[in-house]
Amino acid sequence: MSSVANQVVLHPLASQSLKLLSTTLGRDKLYRAVQYFSRFFAWLLLSRGDKLNAARWNALKAHLTLGRKLMRLGKPLEHLQAALRALHSPIHSSTELGEQLTTIARQLSYFGYLMYDSFVWANAVKFFNLKPSTGENVSRLSNRFWFAGILFSITNGLLKAGRLASEVQRLQGMTVGEKGVEVDRDLKLAALRTAREATRHQFIIDILDVWIPATNLGFVNFNDGVLGIFGLVTSLMALNQQWAAAGRK
Repeated sequence: MSSVANQVVLHPLASQSLKLLSTTLGRDKLYRAVQYFSRFFAWLLLSRGDKLNAARWNALKAHLTLGRKLMRLGKPLEHLQAALRALHSPIHSSTELGEQLTTIARQLSYFGYLMYDSFVWANAVKFFNLKPSTGENVSRLSNRFWFAGILFSITNGLLKAGRLASEVQRLQGMTVGEKGVEVDRDLKLAALRTAREATRHQFIIDILDVWIPATNLGFVNFNDGVLGIFGLVTSLMALNQQWAAAGRK
């Protein structure tokens, strides 16, 4: 019995799960996945007329939404630091200049989004008592910054993907004579392919996530079922990244 307990409790997957959940980002992605599944499932139950169970899942979604806002209270500073680091990064081409500008704009947009989102949280928990009209304006500004941040991220992804493709093509077209030069080229190609995969991964997340603030702002009119699925997919994609990172530690 003790041997079985040791195998379960000390299993590498259990240890990896603990590493994942020991980080704020890991917990946030897990909570986000449950939040958007709840949004989808509540919509599904309501479409079938099951209002009682839908109310339970809507309550779970609401509490997870507030909990995630609380966990993100310190994140605006992270995005501000990222914007400053991007500002001071070296530039070697006009394409990299475009990437730098969109990175700075994205980080500043996320800074604005999370700053306003903290006021949304404070108003929701009655720490501040904003007028209904003021609360709506704050929420709308938060969504505008969120929407802008994702658009800048999409633009950045397109620029970066184009640059990486050009660099891969250039390296593949090189005439290699010496063994050491060939090894160096292969290492650079491997790094570029990894960067392209990461860029593609983020691009897919952005393309799906952008519809959430777009719907909140009234630009499109997707229902909670569609948005719940989009949010669930992107949450699982991000969670998978954190899971892999936890496994490397």
